[in-house]
Amino acid sequence: MKHLISLLLLCLSLAPSALRSETLFGRPVTWDRHSLIIDGKRLCPVMGEIHYSRLPAAEWPGEVRKMREGGVTLVATYVFWNHIEEEENRFDWSGQRNLRRFLEVCRDEGMPVILRMGPWCHGEVRNGGLPDWLFTKGCKMRSRDSVFLDFTARLYRQIYTQVQGLQWKDGGPVIAAQFDNEYRGPAEYLLDLKRIALAIGFDLPFYTRTGWPELSTPMPFGEMLPLYGDYADGFWDKDVKEGVGNYYKAFNFKAFRSSTAIGTDVLGRQEEKVAGSDADYPYFTCELGGGMATAYHRRPFISADDTYSMALVKLGSGSNLLGYYMYHGGTNPTGLYTSLNECQTSPFTANNDLPLLTYDFQAPLGEFGQTYPQYYRLRPLHLFMQDFGALLAPMTASFPGPQNLKRGEDSGLRRAVRSDGRSAFIFVNNYERLAKLKAKSGVMLEACGVRLPKLTLPKGCMAIFPVNVAGLRYATAQIVAQRGGRLYLMQIPGVPTTLCLANGRLLQRLKPRGPHEPVADNIYLLTPEEAEHLFLSERAPETPVALQFRQEHNVGPLRTIVKGKAKVAAAPSEDDWLQAASYIISLPSDSAQLRRLLSIRYRGDCARLYAVVPTVSGEEGHILLADNFYYGRPFLYGLWRLPEGCTALRLLILPYQPEAPIYLPREADHRAGEELLHVELR
Repeated sequence: MKHLISLLLLCLSLAPSALRSETLFGRPVTWDRHSLIIDGKRLCPVMGEIHYSRLPAAEWPGEVRKMREGGVTLVATYVFWNHIEEEENRFDWSGQRNLRRFLEVCRDEGMPVILRMGPWCHGEVRNGGLPDWLFTKGCKMRSRDSVFLDFTARLYRQIYTQVQGLQWKDGGPVIAAQFDNEYRGPAEYLLDLKRIALAIGFDLPFYTRTGWPELSTPMPFGEMLPLYGDYADGFWDKDVKEGVGNYYKAFNFKAFRSSTAIGTDVLGRQEEKVAGSDADYPYFTCELGGGMATAYHRRPFISADDTYSMALVKLGSGSNLLGYYMYHGGTNPTGLYTSLNECQTSPFTANNDLPLLTYDFQAPLGEFGQTYPQYYRLRPLHLFMQDFGALLAPMTASFPGPQNLKRGEDSGLRRAVRSDGRSAFIFVNNYERLAKLKAKSGVMLEACGVRLPKLTLPKGCMAIFPVNVAGLRYATAQIVAQRGGRLYLMQIPGVPTTLCLANGRLLQRLKPRGPHEPVADNIYLLTPEEAEHLFLSERAPETPVALQFRQEHNVGPLRTIVKGKAKVAAAPSEDDWLQAASYIISLPSDSAQLRRLLSIRYRGDCARLYAVVPTVSGEEGHILLADNFYYGRPFLYGLWRLPEGCTALRLLILPYQPEAPIYLPREADHRAGEELLHVELR
């Protein structure tokens, strides 16, 4: 069964000169069980989550452009209800809450947008986005309760005022909407939300829902595309040990599309159940972990290997849309009456204590637009999906090895093959987070009757080997892109590069020569670093500049760390912060340096950064800028966001207590106490 829909496809170029939306929007698209099909061509899009209301409006154009340059071709964003109607009947669409302006930026950058409209979003926002005043109305949340649906209809009408004229049918970027999130009740509730939206005037090409958990009643086929996800670890787990949960399953190829590890704090234990109609939908993800948030009680450290391995495994398992949550981190806006972070003291979604402001998520693009290693690591995969999506999309996945490995099981090579019978891609993944998989020797890989030379794949090896693709009979290197008649390959570390051309010519033990010198006719072999930066024009990195700091007050008595109502460690109270060690950080005298990223290296439990500003009375005032639960990475802040009149910075650090019920990852310093180690501008 096929449904006619419309969808934007970004042009293949990632250069800033890419065609704008007016030449691309409105192309007819269909979908089938494999993929999206645009103008008769199959596609494998890359979707990145960014929350517009968690980012200053002035930064939107540059950050959306960075996402596009990273290979993202679709944007997803939540519309948090309590960000726009924190006070009943007072909707605020100004500044960083200006959804319409964000959509216009995406239109100008050639980015289609999927709106995740709630009413409940989660997103580590207070009450999952439901305003506090709603809990005084006597209605059942996230249900078919008429009072709740009436308030939801009012929300959707407000969102429509922002979207009107910018829907896909109008030549705008809004191509789809998701209703609610991670819902496990009857499908009729989601259908009520869709009915309300359609009656208001939403007329979008297609609609989506999260494909987890299983609904209690079936969804009529075609009403909403189910989208899936997976994560390398989860802040939401109540256990404070390393390696808990089912996250290890994300690192093995399997036909099962969903995850039993997502949102266990809200959803509880989940079973691997496949809905009967799943195979008739294309396999798309909307929440593949680009990183992970840190809760007070659990603070995972996510590496580039973790993120890349999951993405490669999902692609090898048959996914034809990789959607990352998050792709861009953010900062919670300031609330009128409460902070807007998820916390154990709120009336709903009170399962974890998250930082008041910081929502960096260790995403490829962090809270201040800084690039983490996975931004570059993922780019070769995204370029490949853009240039070879038409070939890859109809290829079915097969799994030569077992699909239900135990944690850390290393009995054989994890691999999958996607093939159409003529051409194929062989996916291998010799990596699992926190596990020590061994090198695999004497590996024989085969697809479409073509056998690759015997290989030794080192530990940590992740690769996609082509068979009968782009003039190659096979290659023991990974295809990155094909543009301007040039084929770009990436050497896999520790794997000798052999190319067997379609004419039978064999080239062995090739060395990378970079993007300008071919190793064969129009074939270029790159190092991983060269592949990660292919087609990017980047500024030279600035020299770090150390800043001066001095200790103002020593730490006071240790606080007693108690558990909150969710039975996990509670974040410090305001009174607890009065006992923190205090440091004054001097700002640079050169105003040009205030356009740089502040990096604070410390050890301890958690920290807060304040701007020191003069008050009307002439006394010293303080404005909270950022907060951080220590987990091994530096505490960052974009100085360009400093409030006017800031004269210095005050840093508060609470000491780490090793006996506390907190998961601190192996990458962190586990010593008791606190210490400010170094402050610099990046």
